[in-house]
Amino acid sequence: MPDVVKAVADAFGLAAAMTWEIGWALILGFAISAVVQAVVSKSEMSRLLPDDSPRTIALACGLGAASSSCSYAAVAIARSIVQKGANFTAAMAFQFASTNLVIELGIIMWILLGWQFTVAEFAGGPLMIAILVALFRIFLTPRLVAAARSQAERGLKGSMEGHAQMDMSVTEGRLWERIFSARGFTAISHYFLMDWASIWKDVVGGLVLAGALGSWVPKESWQAFFVTRDPTLAAIWGPLVGPLVSVVSFVCSIGNVPLAAVLWNGGISFGGVVAFIFADLIVIPILNIYRKYYGGRVSLFLFATFYAAMALAGFAVEVCFGALGLIPTTRAALVAAPEITFNYTTVLNVLLLGLAIVLVWRAARTGGFAMVRMMDAMPTTLDRHGA
Repeated sequence: MPDVVKAVADAFGLAAAMTWEIGWALILGFAISAVVQAVVSKSEMSRLLPDDSPRTIALACGLGAASSSCSYAAVAIARSIVQKGANFTAAMAFQFASTNLVIELGIIMWILLGWQFTVAEFAGGPLMIAILVALFRIFLTPRLVAAARSQAERGLKGSMEGHAQMDMSVTEGRLWERIFSARGFTAISHYFLMDWASIWKDVVGGLVLAGALGSWVPKESWQAFFVTRDPTLAAIWGPLVGPLVSVVSFVCSIGNVPLAAVLWNGGISFGGVVAFIFADLIVIPILNIYRKYYGGRVSLFLFATFYAAMALAGFAVEVCFGALGLIPTTRAALVAAPEITFNYTTVLNVLLLGLAIVLVWRAARTGGFAMVRMMDAMPTTLDRHGA
Protein backbone atom coordinates (compact mmCIF):
# COMPACT_ATOMS: atom_id res chain seq x y z
CA MET A 1 0.00 0.00 0.00
CA PRO A 2 2.76 2.55 0.76
CA ASP A 3 4.19 1.90 -2.73
CA VAL A 4 0.78 2.61 -4.29
CA VAL A 5 0.40 5.82 -2.29
CA LYS A 6 3.90 6.93 -3.32
CA ALA A 7 3.20 6.16 -6.98
CA VAL A 8 -0.01 8.19 -6.92
CA ALA A 9 1.73 11.01 -5.07
CA ASP A 10 4.53 11.04 -7.65
CA ALA A 11 2.03 11.18 -10.51
CA PHE A 12 0.12 14.11 -9.03
CA GLY A 13 3.42 15.76 -8.10
CA LEU A 14 4.56 15.78 -11.70
CA ALA A 15 1.13 17.05 -12.79
CA ALA A 16 1.33 19.86 -10.22
CA ALA A 17 4.84 20.80 -11.37
CA MET A 18 3.77 21.11 -14.99
CA THR A 19 0.64 23.02 -13.98
CA TRP A 20 2.77 25.55 -12.12
CA GLU A 21 5.09 26.02 -15.09
CA ILE A 22 2.36 26.53 -17.70
CA GLY A 23 -0.35 28.24 -15.64
CA TRP A 24 0.55 31.78 -16.68
CA ALA A 25 0.85 30.73 -20.34
CA LEU A 26 -2.62 29.20 -20.34
CA ILE A 27 -4.13 32.38 -18.92
CA LEU A 28 -2.23 34.59 -21.37
CA GLY A 29 -3.13 32.41 -24.34
CA PHE A 30 -6.83 32.31 -23.50
CA ALA A 31 -6.87 36.06 -22.82
CA ILE A 32 -5.38 36.79 -26.25
CA SER A 33 -7.78 34.28 -27.81
CA ALA A 34 -10.70 36.00 -26.09
CA VAL A 35 -9.63 39.38 -27.46
CA VAL A 36 -9.45 37.99 -31.00
CA GLN A 37 -12.83 36.27 -30.72
CA ALA A 38 -14.37 39.46 -29.36
CA VAL A 39 -13.49 41.39 -32.52
CA VAL A 40 -13.85 38.63 -35.16
CA SER A 41 -17.43 37.70 -36.04
CA LYS A 42 -18.52 34.11 -36.74
CA SER A 43 -21.57 35.26 -38.67
CA GLU A 44 -19.71 35.83 -41.96
CA MET A 45 -17.75 32.56 -41.95
CA SER A 46 -20.15 30.62 -44.16
CA ARG A 47 -20.23 33.39 -46.75
CA LEU A 48 -16.44 33.62 -46.76
CA LEU A 49 -15.89 29.87 -47.29
CA PRO A 50 -17.79 29.03 -50.49
CA ASP A 51 -15.24 26.67 -52.09
CA ASP A 52 -11.92 24.89 -51.62
CA SER A 53 -9.73 27.28 -53.61
CA PRO A 54 -6.28 28.12 -52.15
CA ARG A 55 -7.53 31.59 -51.21
CA THR A 56 -10.56 30.20 -49.37
CA ILE A 57 -8.49 27.54 -47.59
CA ALA A 58 -6.01 30.20 -46.48
CA LEU A 59 -8.90 32.30 -45.21
CA ALA A 60 -10.35 29.29 -43.40
CA CYS A 61 -6.99 28.78 -41.68
CA GLY A 62 -6.89 32.42 -40.61
CA LEU A 63 -10.44 32.34 -39.29
CA GLY A 64 -9.77 29.06 -37.50
CA ALA A 65 -6.63 30.35 -35.82
CA ALA A 66 -8.53 33.46 -34.76
CA SER A 67 -11.44 31.47 -33.33
CA SER A 68 -9.04 29.44 -31.14
CA SER A 69 -11.45 26.79 -29.88
CA CYS A 70 -11.17 23.61 -27.89
CA SER A 71 -11.42 20.51 -30.08
CA TYR A 72 -15.09 19.85 -29.28
CA ALA A 73 -16.12 23.45 -29.93
CA ALA A 74 -14.09 23.52 -33.17
CA VAL A 75 -15.89 20.42 -34.43
CA ALA A 76 -19.27 21.90 -33.49
CA ILE A 77 -18.47 25.22 -35.20
CA ALA A 78 -17.36 23.39 -38.35
CA ARG A 79 -20.65 21.47 -38.48
CA SER A 80 -22.54 24.73 -37.91
CA ILE A 81 -20.92 26.49 -40.86
CA VAL A 82 -21.44 23.39 -43.05
CA GLN A 83 -25.15 23.61 -42.20
CA LYS A 84 -25.11 27.26 -43.26
CA GLY A 85 -23.65 26.42 -46.68
CA ALA A 86 -19.87 26.60 -46.26
CA ASN A 87 -17.73 24.34 -48.40
CA PHE A 88 -17.11 21.03 -46.58
CA THR A 89 -13.35 20.97 -47.24
CA ALA A 90 -12.98 24.59 -46.11
CA ALA A 91 -14.93 23.81 -42.95
CA MET A 92 -12.54 20.96 -42.13
CA ALA A 93 -9.54 23.24 -42.76
CA PHE A 94 -11.09 25.79 -40.39
CA GLN A 95 -11.54 23.03 -37.80
CA PHE A 96 -7.88 21.97 -38.04
CA ALA A 97 -6.59 25.53 -37.79
CA SER A 98 -8.72 26.38 -34.76
CA THR A 99 -7.01 23.67 -32.69
CA ASN A 100 -3.52 23.45 -34.22
CA LEU A 101 -2.59 27.02 -35.21
CA VAL A 102 -3.46 28.88 -32.01
CA ILE A 103 -1.17 30.96 -29.85
CA GLU A 104 -1.84 29.23 -26.53
CA LEU A 105 -0.77 25.89 -28.00
CA GLY A 106 2.49 27.38 -29.25
CA ILE A 107 3.28 28.97 -25.88
CA ILE A 108 2.70 25.75 -23.95
CA MET A 109 4.80 23.76 -26.42
CA TRP A 110 7.62 26.29 -26.10
CA ILE A 111 7.62 25.99 -22.31
CA LEU A 112 7.34 22.20 -22.01
CA LEU A 113 9.10 21.01 -25.15
CA GLY A 114 11.19 23.84 -26.58
CA TRP A 115 11.00 26.45 -29.31
CA GLN A 116 11.78 23.94 -32.06
CA PHE A 117 8.48 22.18 -31.43
CA THR A 118 6.56 25.44 -31.58
CA VAL A 119 8.15 26.29 -34.93
CA ALA A 120 7.42 22.75 -36.14
CA GLU A 121 3.77 23.07 -35.11
CA PHE A 122 3.22 26.31 -37.00
CA ALA A 123 5.19 25.12 -40.03
CA GLY A 124 3.69 21.66 -40.10
CA GLY A 125 0.10 22.77 -39.41
CA PRO A 126 -0.44 24.51 -42.77
CA LEU A 127 1.35 21.62 -44.51
CA MET A 128 -1.01 19.15 -42.84
CA ILE A 129 -4.02 21.16 -43.99
CA ALA A 130 -2.61 21.32 -47.54
CA ILE A 131 -2.18 17.52 -47.54
CA LEU A 132 -5.73 17.12 -46.24
CA VAL A 133 -7.13 19.35 -48.99
CA ALA A 134 -5.23 17.33 -51.60
CA LEU A 135 -6.59 14.05 -50.19
CA PHE A 136 -10.12 15.48 -50.20
CA ARG A 137 -9.79 16.53 -53.84
CA ILE A 138 -8.71 13.01 -54.78
CA PHE A 139 -11.00 10.90 -52.62
CA LEU A 140 -13.94 13.03 -51.41
CA THR A 141 -16.80 12.31 -53.81
CA PRO A 142 -19.90 14.48 -54.30
CA ARG A 143 -21.91 11.55 -52.93
CA LEU A 144 -19.98 11.61 -49.64
CA VAL A 145 -20.39 15.39 -49.37
CA ALA A 146 -24.13 15.06 -49.98
CA ALA A 147 -24.36 12.36 -47.31
CA ALA A 148 -22.43 14.55 -44.85
CA ARG A 149 -24.68 17.56 -45.48
CA SER A 150 -27.83 15.46 -45.21
CA GLN A 151 -26.72 14.05 -41.85
CA ALA A 152 -25.58 17.48 -40.65
CA GLU A 153 -29.04 18.88 -41.35
CA ARG A 154 -30.50 16.39 -38.86
CA GLY A 155 -28.80 18.39 -36.12
CA LEU A 156 -27.91 15.47 -33.84
CA LYS A 157 -26.36 16.66 -30.59
CA GLY A 158 -22.62 16.34 -30.21
CA SER A 159 -20.75 18.54 -27.75
CA MET A 160 -20.39 22.31 -27.28
CA GLU A 161 -23.33 23.04 -29.58
CA GLY A 162 -24.13 26.24 -27.71
CA HIS A 163 -20.53 27.40 -27.92
CA ALA A 164 -20.67 27.00 -31.68
CA GLN A 165 -23.73 29.24 -31.97
CA MET A 166 -22.68 32.05 -29.63
CA ASP A 167 -21.33 35.16 -31.31
CA MET A 168 -20.70 38.12 -29.00
CA SER A 169 -18.16 39.85 -31.22
CA VAL A 170 -18.09 43.65 -31.39
CA THR A 171 -17.70 44.76 -35.01
CA GLU A 172 -18.49 48.50 -34.86
CA GLY A 173 -15.68 51.06 -34.68
CA ARG A 174 -11.92 50.82 -34.90
CA LEU A 175 -10.08 47.83 -33.47
CA TRP A 176 -8.81 49.48 -30.28
CA GLU A 177 -12.20 51.06 -29.65
CA ARG A 178 -13.83 47.65 -29.84
CA ILE A 179 -11.33 46.07 -27.45
CA PHE A 180 -11.46 48.78 -24.80
CA SER A 181 -15.17 49.55 -24.98
CA ALA A 182 -17.50 48.31 -22.25
CA ARG A 183 -19.09 45.86 -24.72
CA GLY A 184 -15.68 44.69 -25.84
CA PHE A 185 -14.49 44.13 -22.26
CA THR A 186 -17.63 42.14 -21.52
CA ALA A 187 -17.27 40.02 -24.67
CA ILE A 188 -13.61 39.32 -23.86
CA SER A 189 -14.49 38.24 -20.33
CA HIS A 190 -17.27 35.94 -21.59
CA TYR A 191 -15.06 34.27 -24.21
CA PHE A 192 -12.28 33.88 -21.64
CA LEU A 193 -14.63 32.18 -19.20
CA MET A 194 -16.19 29.95 -21.86
CA ASP A 195 -12.82 28.86 -23.24
CA TRP A 196 -11.72 27.80 -19.77
CA ALA A 197 -15.02 26.05 -19.13
CA SER A 198 -14.73 24.13 -22.40
CA ILE A 199 -11.14 23.01 -22.00
CA TRP A 200 -10.37 22.58 -18.30
CA LYS A 201 -11.21 18.87 -18.34
CA ASP A 202 -8.77 18.24 -21.18
CA VAL A 203 -6.04 20.27 -19.49
CA VAL A 204 -6.49 18.51 -16.14
CA GLY A 205 -6.82 15.11 -17.80
CA GLY A 206 -3.70 15.67 -19.87
CA LEU A 207 -1.66 16.81 -16.90
CA VAL A 208 -2.75 13.91 -14.70
CA LEU A 209 -2.20 11.36 -17.48
CA ALA A 210 1.21 12.83 -18.25
CA GLY A 211 2.12 12.73 -14.55
CA ALA A 212 1.03 9.11 -14.27
CA LEU A 213 2.86 7.92 -17.39
CA GLY A 214 5.93 9.96 -16.52
CA SER A 215 6.08 8.37 -13.07
CA TRP A 216 4.92 4.83 -13.74
CA VAL A 217 6.22 3.81 -17.17
CA PRO A 218 9.95 2.96 -17.18
CA LYS A 219 12.04 4.81 -19.75
CA GLU A 220 13.18 1.48 -21.19
CA SER A 221 9.58 0.56 -22.03
CA TRP A 222 9.08 3.80 -23.96
CA GLN A 223 12.36 3.28 -25.80
CA ALA A 224 11.35 -0.23 -26.82
CA PHE A 225 7.93 0.92 -28.03
CA PHE A 226 9.43 3.77 -30.08
CA VAL A 227 12.25 1.53 -31.45
CA THR A 228 14.92 4.05 -30.46
CA ARG A 229 17.66 1.48 -31.16
CA ASP A 230 17.15 2.11 -34.90
CA PRO A 231 17.03 5.89 -35.64
CA THR A 232 15.86 5.44 -39.23
CA LEU A 233 13.02 3.12 -38.27
CA ALA A 234 12.14 5.37 -35.31
CA ALA A 235 11.83 8.38 -37.64
CA ILE A 236 9.27 6.47 -39.73
CA TRP A 237 7.51 4.75 -36.84
CA GLY A 238 7.03 7.90 -34.75
CA PRO A 239 4.68 9.79 -37.12
CA LEU A 240 2.74 6.57 -37.75
CA VAL A 241 2.18 5.67 -34.11
CA GLY A 242 1.96 9.18 -32.65
CA PRO A 243 -1.61 9.85 -33.85
CA LEU A 244 -2.73 6.39 -32.73
CA VAL A 245 -1.45 7.04 -29.19
CA SER A 246 -3.49 10.25 -29.25
CA VAL A 247 -6.60 8.37 -30.40
CA VAL A 248 -6.61 6.10 -27.36
CA SER A 249 -5.44 8.75 -24.87
CA PHE A 250 -8.87 10.50 -24.96
CA VAL A 251 -7.05 13.81 -24.35
CA CYS A 252 -7.40 16.59 -26.88
CA SER A 253 -6.57 20.22 -27.51
CA ILE A 254 -3.91 21.77 -25.25
CA GLY A 255 -4.27 18.88 -22.82
CA ASN A 256 -2.14 16.62 -25.02
CA VAL A 257 1.00 18.79 -24.80
CA PRO A 258 2.06 17.53 -21.32
CA LEU A 259 1.67 13.96 -22.56
CA ALA A 260 3.71 14.86 -25.65
CA ALA A 261 6.49 15.98 -23.31
CA VAL A 262 6.45 12.56 -21.63
CA LEU A 263 6.53 10.79 -25.00
CA TRP A 264 9.45 12.93 -26.20
CA ASN A 265 11.47 12.16 -23.09
CA GLY A 266 10.55 8.49 -23.60
CA GLY A 267 12.04 8.35 -27.08
CA ILE A 268 9.38 9.11 -29.71
CA SER A 269 10.77 10.87 -32.76
CA PHE A 270 10.51 14.62 -33.33
CA GLY A 271 7.99 14.11 -36.13
CA GLY A 272 6.12 11.65 -33.93
CA VAL A 273 5.58 14.36 -31.31
CA VAL A 274 4.27 16.75 -33.96
CA ALA A 275 1.92 14.10 -35.41
CA PHE A 276 0.70 13.29 -31.89
CA ILE A 277 -0.12 16.96 -31.21
CA PHE A 278 -1.94 17.22 -34.55
CA ALA A 279 -4.15 14.24 -33.69
CA ASP A 280 -6.43 15.92 -31.14
CA LEU A 281 -9.21 15.84 -33.75
CA ILE A 282 -9.30 12.03 -34.03
CA VAL A 283 -9.57 11.01 -30.37
CA ILE A 284 -12.30 8.42 -29.83
CA PRO A 285 -14.99 10.77 -28.37
CA ILE A 286 -14.59 13.14 -31.34
CA LEU A 287 -14.75 10.27 -33.83
CA ASN A 288 -18.10 9.40 -32.30
CA ILE A 289 -19.24 13.00 -32.77
CA TYR A 290 -18.26 12.83 -36.45
CA ARG A 291 -20.48 9.76 -36.73
CA LYS A 292 -23.41 11.74 -35.31
CA TYR A 293 -22.70 14.85 -37.36
CA TYR A 294 -21.89 13.34 -40.75
CA GLY A 295 -22.78 9.64 -40.65
CA GLY A 296 -20.77 6.43 -40.34
CA ARG A 297 -19.21 6.31 -43.81
CA VAL A 298 -18.10 9.92 -43.72
CA SER A 299 -16.71 9.56 -40.19
CA LEU A 300 -14.54 6.63 -41.37
CA PHE A 301 -13.43 8.71 -44.35
CA LEU A 302 -12.52 11.60 -42.04
CA PHE A 303 -10.54 9.33 -39.73
CA ALA A 304 -8.56 7.82 -42.63
CA THR A 305 -7.77 11.11 -44.35
CA PHE A 306 -7.10 13.00 -41.11
CA TYR A 307 -4.73 10.26 -39.93
CA ALA A 308 -2.91 10.18 -43.26
CA ALA A 309 -2.50 13.97 -43.29
CA MET A 310 -1.22 14.00 -39.69
CA ALA A 311 1.27 11.17 -40.24
CA LEU A 312 2.57 12.56 -43.55
CA ALA A 313 2.95 16.07 -42.11
CA GLY A 314 4.76 14.69 -39.07
CA PHE A 315 7.16 12.72 -41.27
CA ALA A 316 7.77 15.77 -43.50
CA VAL A 317 8.60 17.84 -40.41
CA GLU A 318 10.99 15.10 -39.24
CA VAL A 319 12.83 15.11 -42.57
CA CYS A 320 12.95 18.90 -43.04
CA PHE A 321 13.94 19.79 -39.48
CA GLY A 322 16.50 16.99 -39.47
CA ALA A 323 18.05 18.32 -42.68
CA LEU A 324 18.20 21.81 -41.17
CA GLY A 325 19.72 20.54 -37.92
CA LEU A 326 16.79 21.86 -35.87
CA ILE A 327 15.85 18.66 -34.04
CA PRO A 328 16.99 18.88 -30.39
CA THR A 329 19.84 16.52 -29.58
CA THR A 330 18.80 16.12 -25.94
CA ARG A 331 15.47 14.97 -24.57
CA ALA A 332 14.87 17.45 -21.79
CA ALA A 333 11.15 18.26 -21.97
CA LEU A 334 9.83 19.82 -18.78
CA VAL A 335 8.59 16.82 -16.82
CA ALA A 336 10.16 17.60 -13.47
CA ALA A 337 9.63 17.13 -9.76
CA PRO A 338 7.57 19.85 -8.01
CA GLU A 339 9.77 22.80 -7.07
CA ILE A 340 8.38 26.29 -6.61
CA THR A 341 10.96 29.09 -6.33
CA PHE A 342 10.78 32.84 -6.79
CA ASN A 343 11.57 33.35 -10.46
CA TYR A 344 9.95 34.68 -13.62
CA THR A 345 7.37 31.86 -13.54
CA THR A 346 6.22 32.96 -10.08
CA VAL A 347 5.93 36.60 -11.15
CA LEU A 348 4.05 35.75 -14.34
CA ASN A 349 1.70 33.38 -12.50
CA VAL A 350 0.82 36.09 -9.98
CA LEU A 351 0.32 38.79 -12.63
CA LEU A 352 -1.71 36.64 -15.02
CA LEU A 353 -3.77 35.19 -12.18
CA GLY A 354 -4.71 38.77 -11.34
CA LEU A 355 -5.83 39.28 -14.95
CA ALA A 356 -7.86 36.08 -14.81
CA ILE A 357 -9.59 37.23 -11.62
CA VAL A 358 -10.53 40.56 -13.26
CA LEU A 359 -11.94 38.83 -16.35
CA VAL A 360 -13.90 36.25 -14.34
CA TRP A 361 -15.24 39.03 -12.09
CA ARG A 362 -16.42 40.96 -15.15
CA ALA A 363 -18.01 37.85 -16.61
CA ALA A 364 -19.78 37.10 -13.32
CA ARG A 365 -21.18 40.64 -13.20
CA THR A 366 -22.49 40.49 -16.79
CA GLY A 367 -24.15 37.07 -17.07
CA GLY A 368 -21.09 35.08 -18.16
CA PHE A 369 -21.85 32.07 -15.97
CA ALA A 370 -25.34 31.82 -17.42
CA MET A 371 -23.78 31.64 -20.88
CA VAL A 372 -21.40 28.92 -19.71
CA ARG A 373 -24.39 26.84 -18.61
CA MET A 374 -25.80 27.21 -22.14
CA MET A 375 -22.59 26.17 -23.90
CA ASP A 376 -23.69 22.59 -24.34
CA ALA A 377 -27.31 23.44 -25.23
CA MET A 378 -28.78 22.76 -28.63
CA PRO A 379 -29.20 25.76 -30.97
CA THR A 380 -33.00 25.69 -30.63
CA THR A 381 -32.63 26.11 -26.88
CA LEU A 382 -30.25 28.99 -27.43
CA ASP A 383 -32.64 30.62 -29.85
CA ARG A 384 -35.31 30.67 -27.16
CA HIS A 385 -32.87 32.47 -24.90
CA GLY A 386 -32.15 35.04 -27.54
CA ALA A 387 -28.51 34.03 -28.13
